[in-house]
Amino acid sequence: MRCKHWRRVPLNLVQEARQLAPAGCVDRAVRCQLSVHEGDEHYGLLAELDEYGTALWLRWREHWMNLVVLRDCSVAAPGPNGDGCCLFAGHPEQHTWEDAPEEVACTS
Repeated sequence: MRCKHWRRVPLNLVQEARQLAPAGCVDRAVRCQLSVHEGDEHYGLLAELDEYGTALWLRWREHWMNLVVLRDCSVAAPGPNGDGCCLFAGHPEQHTWEDAPEEVACTS
């Protein structure tokens, strides 16, 4: 299951993210995309940046947050038609394709 933490993105970070995002728009609130985890650091996807495998993420803890550009995770599910992981390289916990079946697959 996916982490249940949500975070509203402050206006100054929304404006900065809009300048970096190719489409020029980002959500004002994001949900942590990691699976349920013990740590207090969370990551919400704001925008895919390019076809070369980078994305803009909001990283936060209880009292701080920032924008980070991270490379995409390159691990795919086993098998010839395995789904790719929708997280960033080196992420903690499990890959998105290991989540429960009720989770919605990412689009990329």
